[in-house]
Amino acid sequence: MRLGSDNLLSIMPELIGGKRIGIITNHSALMSDGRHVLDALLSKSGVEVKALFGPEHGILGVAPDRRGVKDSLEEKSGIPVFSLFGKTTKPTARMLKGLDLLLFDIQDVGVRFYTYTTTLALTMEAAAAHGIPYVVLDRPNPIGGRRVEGPILHPSLKSFVGWLPLPIVHGMTIGELAQMINGEGWLRNGSRADLKVVKMVGWRRMHYFDDTSLQWIKPSPSIRTVQTAVVYPGTCFIEGTNVSEGRGTDHPFEYLGAPWINGKKLASWLNACRLPGVMFEPIVFTPKSTRSVTTDSKYEGERCGGIKLHVTDRGGFSPVRTGVFILSALQKLYPRQFLMRPRRLDELIGTREVRKALLKGTDENLIVSSFASAEKEHRSKRAKYLIYR
Repeated sequence: MRLGSDNLLSIMPELIGGKRIGIITNHSALMSDGRHVLDALLSKSGVEVKALFGPEHGILGVAPDRRGVKDSLEEKSGIPVFSLFGKTTKPTARMLKGLDLLLFDIQDVGVRFYTYTTTLALTMEAAAAHGIPYVVLDRPNPIGGRRVEGPILHPSLKSFVGWLPLPIVHGMTIGELAQMINGEGWLRNGSRADLKVVKMVGWRRMHYFDDTSLQWIKPSPSIRTVQTAVVYPGTCFIEGTNVSEGRGTDHPFEYLGAPWINGKKLASWLNACRLPGVMFEPIVFTPKSTRSVTTDSKYEGERCGGIKLHVTDRGGFSPVRTGVFILSALQKLYPRQFLMRPRRLDELIGTREVRKALLKGTDENLIVSSFASAEKEHRSKRAKYLIYR
């Protein structure tokens, strides 16, 4: 298994030799030998790294979600680190001054509302505007490249947690996605970056991250394991409600609950739905201090009833379908206590129609089947940008 960053070094003279480089990156940019891409580049003569750009959670990946990050200096090298999740989310002319090349190397999780894809698009846009070549060092989609699921984002709900017209699960690597952004004219005014993707060797669309020989580094504070990444596309919907998504526990996005939920009742209702590839266990948990993880702590210090998701068959498991069924169960079992936060939930799902349908009591299967045309459209559109089989 060779990552884009591994392969970059073999073509270094052609691609980066003698250039002043800026790297959009964070702690997740480890090569297959365990070195960080920055350390590997700094060890090579003729390579000049002039700037670093950090996404949400910062260059070290430790800042809580949705908390702004300040500019800083990289600890060992003293290289300037510009935050793209603070006063600005897009590199300015000042930040890009003197750069000959931008490299992107960040581990994504394969979900539309994970903000690293927004940072990808905005940095590509800045590169295009300033005539700077842009190189993506490709990495695996940790939840595989076969599944496509969910509605395509409605333009009126565009936000930093949903920037691109994609379904929730897009089934693409970050390099494939960069090619699609460029090819479909999704940058401002239809501009196109001077883009090159340095491909991986040894990754297949069937592969989850733990099917590779690579070391898992949590890409953000709450995506602790590959298993978390597998359920995240559906359980992240809970962020848009008054139910805890498990932050403040050892199993964020796998634990869901609230003080007014009866875990046995909720688990029984969901297990009776016989959703493919998943079982629900009744649990009780108490979220602890989450100030280092989130700015939106729910029920800290309170005893919560709820469920834990156990994925029994990844191939059969449909995270978005499961997320819709969980929302429906909460709405039906706890109509007085359960609240959906309209703007937040709609931005995550990408449409207002799901929330409206849930409030009407629409059958869950009808809601999920309404995504089919969007999923088909995306599969057709993405085909020409796919790199791996």
